[in-house]
Amino acid sequence: MDLKRISSGIIVGIAVIILLLIPNNFITSILLAIVAIVSMYEYLKAISKVCKPVKWIGYITCILVAVINIIPKQYLLQVFTYLIPTTILILFLHIIVTEMKISFKDIAYTFLGICYIPIFIMFLSLINGMNNGKILLGYVFITAWGTDIFAYSIGCRFGKHKFSKVSPKKSIEGCIAGTVGSTLIVILYTLILNKYFEFNYSYIIISISSIILSLIGQIGDFSASAIKRYVDIRL
Repeated sequence: MDLKRISSGIIVGIAVIILLLIPNNFITSILLAIVAIVSMYEYLKAISKVCKPVKWIGYITCILVAVINIIPKQYLLQVFTYLIPTTILILFLHIIVTEMKISFKDIAYTFLGICYIPIFIMFLSLINGMNNGKILLGYVFITAWGTDIFAYSIGCRFGKHKFSKVSPKKSIEGCIAGTVGSTLIVILYTLILNKYFEFNYSYIIISISSIILSLIGQIGDFSASAIKRYVDIRL
C-alpha cells in the first residue's frame, strides 16, 4: 500500500473535522475559498503544459467562494445565472485584447477549470449556509473520504478487474467497495445523529443519497485522472 496516500487521507480527514467544527460560516467559506485557490493552482499548473490559461480570472472566481453566502438568498439564482455568461464574455474579450495571443483553446481550458473547481465548491459553501449545514457537509465529506479509503484499500488487495484506462490502477472491485464502505459509514453517522442528537433522518433516503454521492465522487476522481493523463502527469 502507498503509505503516503494513506497518511494524506488521514490528514485530509482531520482537516475536514476541524472545518466542520468551526461555528462561523463565513470562516468556513473562507477556508473553502482557500481550498479552491490551491486546487486551481494545481489545475492551472497542470494544463500549462498544453495551453496558456487565463490565470487571473480563475483565481478571482475562487475568491467568490468566500463571499457567496454574503449574497442575499433571493439574488443567488441571478448571480449564478449571470456568472457563467459573464465569465465566457471576459475570456473571449481576453482573446481580442491580446490580439489572439490567447487562443480559444486557452480560454476553453480555463473555463473548464472554473466550472470544475470554484463553481462546484460554491455549492459546498451554500450547503454550509443552510440549516444544519455542517451536518449536511459532513455527509458529503464522509462519503468522499469513505469512498476513497475503501476503494483504495480493497482495490489494492482484491482488485483483479481493471475499470478504465483513464485510471489503470482502479479496479471494479475497488469501486464497488468504495460505494458500499462509504454507505456503511454514512449509515453509522446517521445512527449517531438520530440517537444522540435527536435528528430523524431516513436511513433509506440517506443510503440512496450516499450511493449517488459516492458514484459522483468516483466520476470526479476519474475526471481528475483524465486531466492528469492528458497533460502527461503520471502519479
